[in-house]
Amino acid sequence: MSITSTATAPRGDVDGVQALLMQGDIKGGKKQLKSLLKVYPMDPRLMLLQQSISENPTELLGPASYSYTVRGSDTIEGLAERLLGNKLKAYQLARYNRLKTPAVLVRGQILRIPGGSSVRESAPAVVRKAQPVRSPETSASPVSKEASAPPKPAAQPAAASRARSAGLAALNRGAVNEAIRQLQRAHSLDPDNEQIFSDLQRAKRIASTVRSRR
Repeated sequence: MSITSTATAPRGDVDGVQALLMQGDIKGGKKQLKSLLKVYPMDPRLMLLQQSISENPTELLGPASYSYTVRGSDTIEGLAERLLGNKLKAYQLARYNRLKTPAVLVRGQILRIPGGSSVRESAPAVVRKAQPVRSPETSASPVSKEASAPPKPAAQPAAASRARSAGLAALNRGAVNEAIRQLQRAHSLDPDNEQIFSDLQRAKRIASTVRSRR
């Protein structure tokens, strides 16, 4: 096969690598992924799978996590799609939980899901004291007061989630610059969200890798 730097691998080939990893066949998954990367070195989906295999999952997903109880219909890919925004992060989630055979989940099993609680406290309202009314006799010359600093804007998790989803979708299409723009917007809307920050850093690493291979 010739190298196709600007094309993306067929979806079936990418899913094939994912399927091997989900069955716990790490050696087979690595071998197939290596062959695909030789032909499609710029495919962000393959690069994501490579990161999932080679990098520390805690560094990729962040140390903060919460507990999740597996339901009867849950799969590791479904959880990655629903909770992390991308089913190709399933192997990262599996390694995060030290699962040897990620495809096998048991009802009632407790998993660690990266990120904080989705429920956030809204910022407290700023209470301003009423200014006293000056009588004409005592208000001959107005007294200038230093303007108070504007309150820190409250986080907007719903808008941030939409921007994050748009960023991850762009990343899956290979539009890395668009992904970074959307994830930066998501981070500005919810700056304390560690998952968004982690996604943004990953997108920047992919962009850096793409530039270095050109």
